[in-house]
Amino acid sequence: MTPPDIFSPEFARDPYPFYRIMRDEFPLYLHPGANAYVLSRYDDVREAVTNPEFTTRSYAAQIEPILGVTIVQLDGRDHARQRRLLAAPFRPDRFQPEFGPVIAALADRLIASFKNRGEVEFIGEFISPFAVGALATVVGLPQSDIDRFRKWYTALLRFGVNLIGDPEVTAAGFAARDELDAYLRPLVAERRRSAGPGLLSMLAHVELEGQQLTDDEIVRFGMLMIFAGGETVEKTLATFVRNLVAHPEQLSALQAERALMDRALAESLRYTAPTHMIPRKTRADLAVSGGTIPAEAEVICFLGSANRDDRRFAGPDKYDMQRADLDTERAFTSAANHAAFGGGRHFCLGAVMAKTEVEIAVNRLLDSAAGLRFAGEPPTDEGLFLRGPRKLPLEFTPAQH
Repeated sequence: MTPPDIFSPEFARDPYPFYRIMRDEFPLYLHPGANAYVLSRYDDVREAVTNPEFTTRSYAAQIEPILGVTIVQLDGRDHARQRRLLAAPFRPDRFQPEFGPVIAALADRLIASFKNRGEVEFIGEFISPFAVGALATVVGLPQSDIDRFRKWYTALLRFGVNLIGDPEVTAAGFAARDELDAYLRPLVAERRRSAGPGLLSMLAHVELEGQQLTDDEIVRFGMLMIFAGGETVEKTLATFVRNLVAHPEQLSALQAERALMDRALAESLRYTAPTHMIPRKTRADLAVSGGTIPAEAEVICFLGSANRDDRRFAGPDKYDMQRADLDTERAFTSAANHAAFGGGRHFCLGAVMAKTEVEIAVNRLLDSAAGLRFAGEPPTDEGLFLRGPRKLPLEFTPAQH
């Protein structure tokens, strides 16, 4: 038996059988195509995302050309300072009251276009416009610029997953970077002078212990949000709805008792993590299952595999929102015991944003549609780094109010 090829078409179609082989037979191996060591067991991935000796320096080559130096590349005091300032608007007691009502209004407008039909292609008609519209709202971009924002959002995303180095995709990504940078800088300066709606304004005025973010730090973070905060919400929402519809008893329980929403979403993130792999780079020789990773080595951490490790979760290949071994109370904090948002000092800052957007969308959908079911076969997930269904055709009975 040889280690799985993580770049093979078979792996991209369904990585979960390969994850089990990796965890059981090859908990550590050097993948020649990636020139990186592969980690797949829960404990090893957890170590990699929480131990500072596993650094985020890989991002210098991967995203710095398109985004510049962002918080994900920083460590030590620089990281701690910037994270304290950036995290302030993402506290649930600030984010949800500020953005919840406008996100809900966006969801209602989109659902109104199909709620009486009894059928919808949910990704194309709701998820895609909802994710980009909510992100633009949160960042604080005028809705009149939504088409330009969608173009930049798409070009940056395609650049990020351009594994074959397509020159047209690369050129479009750089053009989007330059256009977005030129767009955001005067907007940040305007928000400094006069507060307005959205995250850019909140970040322009946040101050802790006499410290503020620089204009460049705000612009870089805004670009990072646009790069990373849209597609992950799309995948999270698409897989969550698909998982619920595929498990009618659990969907019915949630429809009847919305207090289960946090538990249902946390389990969906564990069961089908939207982001399946993240990079790290070692600072020193580090021992993990199966051996030692040398210093200055590139490492690929498979979050999607860690979340299905039966060493940590009982019956990991089953979606069960009532499972006892998932800490749903802390599932959207850095203490989460699933790996979907990473962990440690680089735990995803956007976890509260994703939770707010997805839960609002699903609550509004359940308010408007009863008896949700697939229009055809249940859709499967696609993708290597980010995974989710491409289409999600649904049928339902319009709710009677």
